[in-house]
Amino acid sequence: MKSAVFYGKHDLRIEELQKPSPKDREVLIKVMACGVCGTDVHIYEGDKGAADSPSGTVLGHEFSGIVEAVGASVTNYKLGDRVCIDPNALCGECYYCRNGIGHFCEKMIGIGTTCNGGFSEYCVVPQSQVYKIGDTTTFEEAAMTEPVACCLHGIDMCNIKPGSTALVIGGGMIGLIMLQLAKLNGASTVVLMEPVEEKREMGRKLGADLCINPSDDIHSLLKENKINRFDVVIECVGLTKTIAQAIELAGKKSTVMMFGLTKPDDTVSIKPFEIFQKEIDIKASFINPYTQTRAINLIDTKKIDVTSMVHRVASLNELKDILSKPELRAKGKYIINPWM
Repeated sequence: MKSAVFYGKHDLRIEELQKPSPKDREVLIKVMACGVCGTDVHIYEGDKGAADSPSGTVLGHEFSGIVEAVGASVTNYKLGDRVCIDPNALCGECYYCRNGIGHFCEKMIGIGTTCNGGFSEYCVVPQSQVYKIGDTTTFEEAAMTEPVACCLHGIDMCNIKPGSTALVIGGGMIGLIMLQLAKLNGASTVVLMEPVEEKREMGRKLGADLCINPSDDIHSLLKENKINRFDVVIECVGLTKTIAQAIELAGKKSTVMMFGLTKPDDTVSIKPFEIFQKEIDIKASFINPYTQTRAINLIDTKKIDVTSMVHRVASLNELKDILSKPELRAKGKYIINPWM
């Protein structure tokens, strides 16, 4: 089977691997769509994502497909089922799993990060990580379940209430999902800050009340639009300068969600007195605990748009270029179809 195998920094190879067979409680998925995530970029650049990726790992953790085969003890799934995957398999036994915070599992298996994932024609996964998708949901939509699930965990911690005012920094895939979730949570005003005009236009189509370019006079624009305070600022870029900007723009008694993934050794210069004076609540979000079903429900019922921001579907042979060239990723989200 054709697969994209990661061997180390800037070393991704398209290889033919043996098609795996599912063990007793495993499911073999014929992969139909797999999203290219910022975490994949971090791994390709030699940085740590949520976990270390061993050399020889097939990357890709945002994927959907068709059940090709099942292990002897699998009863919930059958050949032909249309499914998506939660890539984070918990042990259920460690301290964190037994205390309701399993996304910090000490023995977590990351499908597509610590073991073989979806940038391949086939992938074997534990049946516990398989979720059926709706009949009218496309494979491209279903592949976006994992990022929506991650965003749900982050938005849950933002304390958005009906009538809240929110700022989303960054109009990539994650920022545009967060924009929609903020609206669904009841925010009456959502502002998107994004330098690329095409992404600002997409933000407008998806419900942003105001889209601004960070190079503009931000404070004047906010004043013109009678926005006096942000209750929540959601940073979706993962740069030190945008994190500092999020804290600077946050209102008094507000929440700053640092959702974007920085490089592991990045540091941010902050003024503790500013945080004290404004009583800012700074939070971060780590993967997607217990939110996969909610994400599927939102996608299946079309309550959230996860494909308008997709630039295009690409082949495995194009993956290395996509991971290595920021100018390509700036055009929007890429989804890999291993069968192209």
